[in-house]
Amino acid sequence: MSKLLAERARVVRDTHAFFESRGFLHVDTPSIVPSPGMDPHLSTFPVDVPKHGRRWLATSPEYQMKRVLVEHPRVYQVCRSYRRDEEGHLHSPEFSMLEWYRAGASVDDVMRDTEQLVARVTGGAIRVQDTVIDATPPFLRITVCAAYERFAQVSEQETLATANDDEDRFYRLLIDCVEPGLARLQRPVFLTEYPACMASLARKKPGDPRVAERFELYACGVELCNGFGELVDPIEQRARFEVDLRTRKARGLELYPIDEQLLTALSELPESAGNALGLDRLAMLACGASSIAEVMAFTVGEL
Repeated sequence: MSKLLAERARVVRDTHAFFESRGFLHVDTPSIVPSPGMDPHLSTFPVDVPKHGRRWLATSPEYQMKRVLVEHPRVYQVCRSYRRDEEGHLHSPEFSMLEWYRAGASVDDVMRDTEQLVARVTGGAIRVQDTVIDATPPFLRITVCAAYERFAQVSEQETLATANDDEDRFYRLLIDCVEPGLARLQRPVFLTEYPACMASLARKKPGDPRVAERFELYACGVELCNGFGELVDPIEQRARFEVDLRTRKARGLELYPIDEQLLTALSELPESAGNALGLDRLAMLACGASSIAEVMAFTVGEL
């Protein structure tokens, strides 16, 4: 087996050491949950649990971790997550997720966590074929609107309108123009301030409700994470979940229950921020691999 498993293990050790040295509590939350995430772009696998009925494998540990965050101000987790219909050189239906949350923190705090973590596990350099990319902080930052204007020649007004009215076109421009443009920068770069209609569980930016405190980190053209300045308003979050449910129904997707315990927890949280990072992808970049399969003991097709 010519897998980079020893290097992957080193990345995992470095990740745990990074968070433990900063006072984070490692928590283990269940993989079988009553609500696996409402995002219309994600689906998962059902599980029938005796005495409890229909449950699902979690697409992310986010909901339960936010409940823990009420009592513990810094929490992190390395766990398995599950997403149906995702398979490829950067995707697997079962994969390793790193998530962390900080109560009383800003989205900038979590972006700094992210760049410091990446620098630690990569040694400050990412090798892609014959190219070495500088991965020492601070990383570059560019807003979604600025990136679309720079790489797709689409104005701010048109970018926001496209996100609201033509999601397919928005993502085509992202894949065809913006992501290749970010890869050409030869540095890790945070793509920030997503349109508010794509906020998910992020809060709208104070002073500019057209956009949300949501970011993604790209390195060598690979999207590594999805982070938020967290929305802690249960009324607004419920309204977003209801929109997601209507969208899922319109698309013929499986409908999941709203997690009422999450909404209760949100009402008890102060300003918070968090991030969900694909650990397989981080290990891939740290090892100079070209596919997550190289840093996984087995892919679904090898079982």
